[in-house]
Amino acid sequence: MSEEAASAGKPWLASYPNGVPEFIDPDTYASVNQIFDESAARFADRPAFRNFGKTISYAELDRHVGAFASWCRHEAGLKKGDRIAVMMPNLLQYPIVVFGALRAGLVVVNTNPLYTERELEHQLVDSGAKAIVVAEAFANTVEAVIARTEVHTTVVTSFGEMLDFPKSFLVNLVVRKVKKLVPAWNLPGSHAFGDVLKRGASLPEATSELGHDDLAFLQYTGGTTGVAKGAMLTHGNMSANVLQAHAWVGASHIEEGQEVIVTALPLYHIFALTANCLTFMRFGAMNLLITNPRDLPAFVKDLAKTPFSAFTGVNTLFNALLAREDFQALDFSGLKLTLGGGMAVQEAVATRWKEVTGTTLIEAYGLTETSPAACINPMNLEDFNHSIGLPISSTEACVRDAEGRELPVGEAGELCIRGPQVMQGYWQKPEATAKVIDADGWLSTGDVATISDDGFVKIVDRLKDMILVSGFNVYPNEIEGVIAMMPGVLEVGAIGVEDDHSGEVVKVVIVKQDASLTEEQVLAHCKENLTGYKRPKIVQFMDELPKTNVGKILRRELRSL
Repeated sequence: MSEEAASAGKPWLASYPNGVPEFIDPDTYASVNQIFDESAARFADRPAFRNFGKTISYAELDRHVGAFASWCRHEAGLKKGDRIAVMMPNLLQYPIVVFGALRAGLVVVNTNPLYTERELEHQLVDSGAKAIVVAEAFANTVEAVIARTEVHTTVVTSFGEMLDFPKSFLVNLVVRKVKKLVPAWNLPGSHAFGDVLKRGASLPEATSELGHDDLAFLQYTGGTTGVAKGAMLTHGNMSANVLQAHAWVGASHIEEGQEVIVTALPLYHIFALTANCLTFMRFGAMNLLITNPRDLPAFVKDLAKTPFSAFTGVNTLFNALLAREDFQALDFSGLKLTLGGGMAVQEAVATRWKEVTGTTLIEAYGLTETSPAACINPMNLEDFNHSIGLPISSTEACVRDAEGRELPVGEAGELCIRGPQVMQGYWQKPEATAKVIDADGWLSTGDVATISDDGFVKIVDRLKDMILVSGFNVYPNEIEGVIAMMPGVLEVGAIGVEDDHSGEVVKVVIVKQDASLTEEQVLAHCKENLTGYKRPKIVQFMDELPKTNVGKILRRELRSL
């Protein structure tokens, strides 16, 4: 098989785990709705989502989804193809709104609830959203911009709205009065989420004929490097990626209807949306929704109350949890799978994760533009391998030089991906689309990578983050990985700063785990582990590093310090 694979230009096939197919059948489902309907029927009595101690079954979820879809079509007057923005953290309301909107034939515009007025206005105007569902803590931001958008329908929900009394009252009391997380807002004509579900339950059923080419999500990306662009993800893209991830993960020891997956990453982010909400829904799993993962004590208490078997996250989240004694004391006997993505997993974090949990932290790779999964390590991986894994079923990968020429095995170049999960393009931006997707369907990722002779892909770094020291390429991921191995380091970010002699030099910004850590110790460690031009010349200590909403370190902001 290896010779055939190599001759076909797909060396990764020889490294596929047993049971993983070369191809998935993208015609298995016409839409994401069919995946949801199948799971709702097969696992009707099984728990689907849990949040703040309240669990809803697949049957209950299906009923609420139907009510929301009916209200959207018959009372809100929204029609197939209209865009609806969803602006909330991980709450039980989120899957109801998203699957209800999809059932009504709408296009979901996932919106970060922490957006500033400028960011929100851009996304609402650019997408042409006609409606928005927002958690009340963020309604003041909507109020500030709504007059300059096409939004005519607003639904507002409280954090405790789906909970039973008195828990609903207590959660809202804490959010509103104790933590004071709800600024004053005024949205005339807005609808309460609970009222919408009650109204929708008495309205005729809403369904839509949808196919692979119909848009499911406008998933905005690129806001950290410029104006955010809406990646057009169709029902075909999303259902294909669910099938791909299901085929990959399902070849391991995942049991249908039995798993509990920790969902601390926000569901409005493509990683959690596809992996947790959609793929594990096809397994009939329960999602344990963590509304505020930055509240680590509360997060760990939730984990202690609910036995879990799968966990997805980013490197910074895993690192933060590992630093806590209460997390280390948890029972990990049921944990089968830990999947890291969104940013590079550091060896020091992966090693510590296995020591504490007994489970390998398996790195995966994807982009918003690939729905997102493109490469995943084998589920039976025993130890961290510095790789993002193998191109998944029905996916091709190659690396290219600056002129677009494909490079041989082992050479570093820009990683390019082709498969049924690759987006249709950027919403209303044909020029930007043409820059990243060529005529043959290859997506340029912007990541520097190598592909080994057995098909494993290794990310070197982002093209834009590369540091040029006296003509030598220096990749921040490598520097960060080396420094993260120091016991006294909690987090680290590496950037390049201008230098009169070498063009750029390496600067590192560190959050201490041990208050006694010194600059001299950091430099001595780097001298032992890095060649001269890679060693940092500037060391800065901070209390915390700037991060995106999912915990990815913002090197752009580090450069402005």
